[in-house]
Amino acid sequence: MNLLFIDGEGAVEAPVQAQTNNQVEIIEVEAGKDGVKTEQPQPAGGGWGFWIMILLMIGVMYLFMWRPESKRRKAMAKFREGLKKGDKIITAGGIYGVVKEIKDNSILVEVDSNVTLRVDKNMVVGDPSQPQQTK
Repeated sequence: MNLLFIDGEGAVEAPVQAQTNNQVEIIEVEAGKDGVKTEQPQPAGGGWGFWIMILLMIGVMYLFMWRPESKRRKAMAKFREGLKKGDKIITAGGIYGVVKEIKDNSILVEVDSNVTLRVDKNMVVGDPSQPQQTK
């Protein structure tokens, strides 16, 4: 059985072999140096290249996204656990204050003289005396 391939230069006949076990062979037809079309079989599926690419993408995501975020989260948890009375803090809302009292899940922050706020411990994001880290 022959197939007729038509491209911009003209038509070329290429032989195709039928297989009895229902497998299909993918054939790529390219022009040779002398203008005659040649056949090159292609591998079925992605092979190992696909899995290597997936593993590389996961590795890059781990190195540049998950690992640094995990380090930041651990450092912030350590900072929050190390808070003590008299520490200067910044809340997530941008309020500067001094810690007056610490409980399990909340802290009492003095913002001004005789002005105190009870703030969730998870909303404390920094210490104004330490330089801010850029992302």
